[in-house]
Order: sequence, then C-alpha cells, then structure tokens
Amino acid sequence: MASFAASAAPIPLLNTYRAEDGFTNAGFSLAFVAYSVGIIAALLLLGRLSNHLGRRRAAIASLGLLLLGTLLLLDVHHIGTLLAARLLMGIGTGLASSSLTSYIVDAAPTRPAWLASVASSQGPMLGLTLGAIAAGALVQFAPWPRELIYLVCAGLLVLSAALIVISPETAKPTPGAWRSLIPRVRVPARVRRLLPVAATVFVISYASGAFYQSLMPALVEDQLHTHSPLILGLVFAAYMAPSVLGAPIGGRFTPAAAQRIGMIVFLTGWIGIISAIAIGTLPLFIAATIVSGVGQGIAVSAATRGLLHGSTLADRAPIFSAIYLLCYSGAAFISLLFGQLSNALSLPQIALGYGTLVVIATLFTVLAARNPHTDPTNQHGERSRWWRAAGE
Repeated sequence: MASFAASAAPIPLLNTYRAEDGFTNAGFSLAFVAYSVGIIAALLLLGRLSNHLGRRRAAIASLGLLLLGTLLLLDVHHIGTLLAARLLMGIGTGLASSSLTSYIVDAAPTRPAWLASVASSQGPMLGLTLGAIAAGALVQFAPWPRELIYLVCAGLLVLSAALIVISPETAKPTPGAWRSLIPRVRVPARVRRLLPVAATVFVISYASGAFYQSLMPALVEDQLHTHSPLILGLVFAAYMAPSVLGAPIGGRFTPAAAQRIGMIVFLTGWIGIISAIAIGTLPLFIAATIVSGVGQGIAVSAATRGLLHGSTLADRAPIFSAIYLLCYSGAAFISLLFGQLSNALSLPQIALGYGTLVVIATLFTVLAARNPHTDPTNQHGERSRWWRAAGE
C-alpha cells in the first residue's frame, strides 16, 4: 500500500508544476511513459529475482528505488527531474508488484484463507486510492504543499523497509539470479485466440488510466473550473477504486460475456465523461468516472480470467508478464501520442480522441470476444467448479 500510495502522490501536484514551473501536458504524458517503461523493465527483467535473492532483499530494493524517486520529487522544477523520479518509481513499483506480492502470499497465515489473495490484489488499489486522496488533502490544506506529501511517503517507505528487515525470510536464496533476468513472455497456445480481445481490453483500460494520471488534472482545472488538489485526488480515486467491483460482478458471467458487459459499461462512462467536459459539470464527470472505473474493472478481470483458464503454476508468471507488457506498453504508446497531440489540440479534443478509441475497442470486444475452450467430455463437474472458483 505504501509503495502504490507513493506512486499516486504526484497527481494532485501536476497543476502546481504547470502553473509555477511551466510544465506542459506533453511533459506530463512523457512522465507517464517513463513510469510505464520502468514498470515494464522491472516486470520483464526483475520479476523472478526474489526467487533467487530472497523476498526480503528484493522487497527492500523495491522500497529503496521508490524512496529515491520520492526524494527526487522533493525538488521538482525541471521536467527532467520529474522524468527521472517517475522512472525510478516505475522500476520500484514493478519490482514491488512481484516481490512484495510473493512475500504476502508466502507469509500469510492459513486462516482466514482469503487473507493472502485480498491483501495482495486489493492492497495496490487501496494504496493508489489513499495516496491520491491524502496527497490532495495535504497539498490543499497542509503547510509545504510541494514537499509534505513526499516526506510522508518517504517516512512510510522507510518504516515499511524497517518492518521487513525484522521479518523472517520466506524464500531461501537459490542460484540463478543472473539467468532469471532473461525475459520470459509466453501465452499458452490454448488461449492465444483470446489474446486480441484481451489485449484490446487491457490497452484501452490502462490508456484511460494514463489519461487520468497525466491529462486529467489540467482538464479538470481548465474545463471544469476547479483548482482544488483534493478534488483531483478524489477524481483519480473515483476511477481506480470502483474497479475492485469488477471481479465479483464479472464473475457471475462467462469471460466473453463479462468482457462485453464491462466494455459497454466502460463506454457508457466515457460518454458521460465527454458530456461532462462539454457542459462543464464536475459532478457528472465524477459520476461518469465511477461508471467507467466499474466497467474497466469488469472487463479487465474477465480478460485475465479467460487467459488464465486451465493454466498451470508454471504458466501463470509468463502469462502475467504478457498481460503487463500489453497493458503498459500500449498505454505508454497512446499516452505519448496524445501527449504530443496536446501541443496542437485542446484537452476536450484529446478526451474525444480517447473516447473514439473506447468506441472502437468496445465494438471489437462485442463482436470478437470468445470463451476459453473447455473439455466437453469432463464428467466430474470440473468446469462448473472452475467457473464458480473464478467468480469468487
């Protein structure tokens, strides 16, 4: 939670950097690209490092990288500083996604049985939400608006590292650390036909997240006429937090049906977002943001469920590497493209461009979504038990 809270902390300050230091929307989009590149590099190259160095060393390394990025953000007056900080934080977040998640699963008690999965899956989302809201509140109401939130995050990261230092190691270090740096991205042949739709869902969902992290602050200030950093944090939280509802809602349907439903809900939210921008209504913008957050949560969880259908333990890490590679590389490309276009187009036009991509992605998903193959000869109820487990 501390790792992801630190990652979300700069969002309410983007308009401050824009007003006081002359940063541009293109620069903020480039900062998201730097963050994405860091995450991709960490996931592809460092994702299995904790298996060889031990969970504690890898976890402390991830917190150290995040701490360095946070300390760089204490003195941001040039876009290069912001890019360097976001790159470091991307690498730290990517390493934390593998090492800390594995550490949680290893160390969790057997009772209650749901604790490990809930802590590992919802911790990042809760961290992003609380980090954005807390940052907005501190920037708006506390002293040292450009520094205090980063000092708080740095303190939490140091405390987290100290707690890990005194915690037991759960994975015995083994040889092969250098070999583990060789990227492994593989999708089993049985689910490759699902990849085009899944990739579409992942890319458009994460691209929308990039929009909220880079261009949304300026849009809210310029088009919706609010200068409140707290509102910026709440708007970002309104997009991220509702996505946790996606798995339980989508789990009631087959993966293909849930992807269709999720993308239709996602499109409905984006129609509301563009309408709110056109008429300048903040409450409608927030409400539509919540709807789109729920929709992307349904679609993403269903796409992931389809790709993981019938997977073995050895399959899962390469599949997740492929998923994250699609998510962040696609989102980074779209963010870079629209960031450059922001020099020539207005923010409402940029939002309309994102909305157009959502329409295309929704149409493709509705027409092309498929369920994974199942074994029709199974006489022991494995299929129904799998669907129930996946829904849970």
